[in-house]
Amino acid sequence: MNKVVGLPSLVAHRAVTSPNSIFVEHADDGGSLTYLQVDALAKRWAYAMARQGIHAGDTVLTMLPPSFDAIAAWLGAAWLKAIEVPINTAYRGRMLNHVIDDSQATCLIVHAEFAEIALGDLSDGALIDTVVIVGGPAPAHPQVTSVDVDTFLRDAPAVALADPHGRDIAAIIYTSGTTGPSKGVLVPWAQAEVTATGIAPSELFGEDDAFYSPFPMYHMSGKGPLLAMALVGGRVVLKRRFDTTAFWDDVNTHQVTTTILLGAMVNFLTGQPATPSDADTPLRDVLMLPLADDVPSFESRFGVRARTTFNMTETACCILSDGYALANEKSCGRVRPGFEARIVDQHDNEVGPGELGELVLRSDEPWTLMAGYWGNPEATASTWRNQWLHTGDGFTRDPEGNFYFVDRIKDAIRRRGENISSAEVEADVNCHPAVLESAAIAVPAEDSEDEIKVVVVVKPGESLAPSELAAYLQERMPRFMVPRYIEIVGSLPKTPTQKIKKAELRKLGVTSTTFDRAASRPRSHNPV
Repeated sequence: MNKVVGLPSLVAHRAVTSPNSIFVEHADDGGSLTYLQVDALAKRWAYAMARQGIHAGDTVLTMLPPSFDAIAAWLGAAWLKAIEVPINTAYRGRMLNHVIDDSQATCLIVHAEFAEIALGDLSDGALIDTVVIVGGPAPAHPQVTSVDVDTFLRDAPAVALADPHGRDIAAIIYTSGTTGPSKGVLVPWAQAEVTATGIAPSELFGEDDAFYSPFPMYHMSGKGPLLAMALVGGRVVLKRRFDTTAFWDDVNTHQVTTTILLGAMVNFLTGQPATPSDADTPLRDVLMLPLADDVPSFESRFGVRARTTFNMTETACCILSDGYALANEKSCGRVRPGFEARIVDQHDNEVGPGELGELVLRSDEPWTLMAGYWGNPEATASTWRNQWLHTGDGFTRDPEGNFYFVDRIKDAIRRRGENISSAEVEADVNCHPAVLESAAIAVPAEDSEDEIKVVVVVKPGESLAPSELAAYLQERMPRFMVPRYIEIVGSLPKTPTQKIKKAELRKLGVTSTTFDRAASRPRSHNPV
């Protein structure tokens, strides 16, 4: 087909060429919508927003679970060249207020499940004057006009709509703040589309494919599959959240052929009892982030082939595997055509193969990386210094050009003069047969630099004493890497995209329930 840019235009194109083809299904709520129905619903949202006075360049807040209305509201805003600002549905208090205030939006579209939280947290500086409630009645509020979604969409007159350009902003996606408030990433449609083809390369998929998406709509993991399938005429199966017990039933019921497996999802699936029918499903492809320790075993057991990539909200899957041709089980791939990548030291000088540095990126084509941070020129300039996008991630590369993620720069640990990767510590901890997952963090040492603490989740039905784990690690790790502190917990704090919130763990530090390897030993100059 001719080049069509942006999901609104792609859906409109499919509404003409294959109007009765299913575009989205919902594994929780049931039902499905064709490309024609999604196009019509998106335009109803656009007309209603226009009647509300929303114009090109305006921001529109949404706080919705994965749903048909979440998709249509996003596309409706885009038809007006307004900008959707999806809010993390877990946000409360200060973080929620920050996004509402910083976005400068006057309209909030919120599910009834989150309405009380969103309206109760409105600050005096909020510009919100209209709130659209999805999935329930509109509550009264002294500061704003509330309306239910059916009333909002009713009899909205048609207005002129414009196809988005690649340079137009598809969404402002707020990334979790670590050293300060969350920043709003300006994601152009061109970047969103290139990201989508990294998530699901168009040459590998077609109109018979279905993408299982248990990911939030305020993250590219939830938005990217929609673009990826619209490019090839396939389907997306929405799910409110990943559920191990429902995964294979959903795959079979909806004839799912591909999905993303983030972090511990692989462990959750492999931790289920094996059955003779594990490979007898329609699933044939997975994008695994990061790769599992034993990819061939996973592929063999479940009858799939694995790909991988590295991505963040600001980028566009610039490093990825060559389809299913994985260099090894550690690399996240090579530089994708159309991009450049370097690994640099703190002064932006490129380092050699095998040397640790920060990954920096740039693109050959405009608008295929983030356009900056919303209302934050200082952060934009810092990230884009020397005309390279600085990822903040520690990487190495080998002589063949394969790239290896080592750690977030700020997650590196320095102990006894050694720079230690938290990911390397976690890799050894996770090798223990009773460990489901772990997080390694730095805690202040008594003398100087850092001590290592690992926070560990044990597999269901297993038991593990911290002292047992410590003994296991002492036999397998360099002395300087063996954690001093170990804490067993029921679960790790995570973002909705399954990334561990290490900042929360660092705040907790050493607690009354933390095992200390040095506690029972005589104090010495080198206690552990």
